[in-house]
Amino acid sequence: MSQMISPSLQRRYPLATICRFWGLSRATLHRQRARPAANAPRPPRRRGPQGAANDTDLLAAIREVIEASPFTGEGYRKVWARLCFRGLRAAARRVRRLMKEHGLLAPHRPAPRAAHPHDGTVVTERVDQV
Repeated sequence: MSQMISPSLQRRYPLATICRFWGLSRATLHRQRARPAANAPRPPRRRGPQGAANDTDLLAAIREVIEASPFTGEGYRKVWARLCFRGLRAAARRVRRLMKEHGLLAPHRPAPRAAHPHDGTVVTERVDQV
C-alpha cells in the first residue's frame, strides 16, 4: 500500500498514515518487511562482523604457517604474528578459537609440583597439636 499514489496529491501515502490505517506500529511494519522469506535457506554464520577472510581460508593459512615453521608446538600468538606479517589481518582471539577447534594449539607443560611430605594423613602426638 505504501507504493500506491494518492489520487488527490499524486504522491505516495506516508508510512505513518498507512500504520494508523492498519493499526500497526511502524516498528512492526519495518520488522515484517525485513523478515526473510520462511522458505529461503540461510547459511549458518557466527555473530558479529565478518573478518577479511572466512574461517576456512583462515584455517588453511594457519595450517600453512604451522607446516612452514621449523619449530613444533607453536602457540596462537606466534601463528597470529606470522599471519599479520604475511598480510592476512585477523583477530588473535579468532586465530586461537580456530586453532582450538581443530586441535592445533601447542601442548601446555604442567607446572612442576613439589612432592608431598606425607601420604595425606598426618598423625600428631597429642590432640590440638599442629
